[in-house]
Amino acid sequence: MKNMLIIIIFLAADEAMNLLSMGYRDPAVPAVYIFGDSTFDVGTNNFLNDTKSKADMPFYGIDYSPSHSKPTGRFSNGYNTADCIVQLLGFKESPPPFLYLVQNDTEDFNTQILKGVNFAGGGAGILHHTGKQRFGRVISMEEQIQQFSSVGDNMTRYLNESAAKGIINKSLILISVGSNDINEFLMFNVSNSSSLIQQLQQFLPDLIASYQAHLTNLISLGARKFGILGLAPLGSVPDVRGSYGGNSSNEINAVAELFNYGLYYMLLDLNSSKFPEFKFSFGNTYSITTGMINNPASLGLSDVATACCGNQTLTSGTPCSPNATVCEFRHKFLFWDRHHPTEYGSQLAANDLFNGGSEFASPFNLSTLVQTL
Repeated sequence: MKNMLIIIIFLAADEAMNLLSMGYRDPAVPAVYIFGDSTFDVGTNNFLNDTKSKADMPFYGIDYSPSHSKPTGRFSNGYNTADCIVQLLGFKESPPPFLYLVQNDTEDFNTQILKGVNFAGGGAGILHHTGKQRFGRVISMEEQIQQFSSVGDNMTRYLNESAAKGIINKSLILISVGSNDINEFLMFNVSNSSSLIQQLQQFLPDLIASYQAHLTNLISLGARKFGILGLAPLGSVPDVRGSYGGNSSNEINAVAELFNYGLYYMLLDLNSSKFPEFKFSFGNTYSITTGMINNPASLGLSDVATACCGNQTLTSGTPCSPNATVCEFRHKFLFWDRHHPTEYGSQLAANDLFNGGSEFASPFNLSTLVQTL
């Protein structure tokens, strides 16, 4: 195990965050552009009045010191995985949401977008319709890429085409998406007329093809370096454990593994047969999370099954909200709420994605990816 990870385990949460934030003295890439769902959302959905997917109330943000323990829209007690990754790159935290920059009409809009933008929004999926039935308004991957295109246009007007293209070429694209698509397929589309495997054989290839179309669009807009997170074991989150139980949870985990398998080989094919300039690091968050669940004590964790915010129960606890009970030692919990990791869980995952071996990130980790030309 990496020496850095061993050190982190025995530090207090604040000290661990300081260590992670050291990363590079200067950012390893000119900018980071972030896409996906609630795992990476840093406040996008705060600007959507008609969505049910929000983290704008206590006890979200209870450990987020820049806001003095006030919620920021992150589905976490503090920083999320996107924050932890960009800190390892040498940035302070994830760049601000696109909607914040637009709706606040910030004077430094053009200078800010040169350093990065976060487009991720809670409830979003690979498919355009994902999230709408459950949450109402969501910013789909398609819309996020449209926003990124407008950022590129602004960069070109502010600088020139060559300079803007150079920045985007060298920047890191981070993506974490797919769990909402899988969850909604299992919730709304699975029938008893045929086996789950038969239905997945139709659904997953179409889902992967849609993902490939999004990546192709990003490549056409100049993106070259991609950090792409696979799905964690979706059947192991507190909500699913409590709602479905053992066998069903195992089946849902198997679906996540099938998706990851298809995603990884799609990425390899995209690089080898279509876009040799496309470079990627596939983050095996399934293996990372499974490792935490199977060996919690070695990582300083004591609870890898229940939600810290939500009365620490699987079925009868209150969802994370001002009415919930919150655990005292949050760095001992893997899960913050019923679906998302704690800040400490995100730190551990980010370190594996950034510095880990091929079992965690392949064909190379993020620290190697950002050094590629």
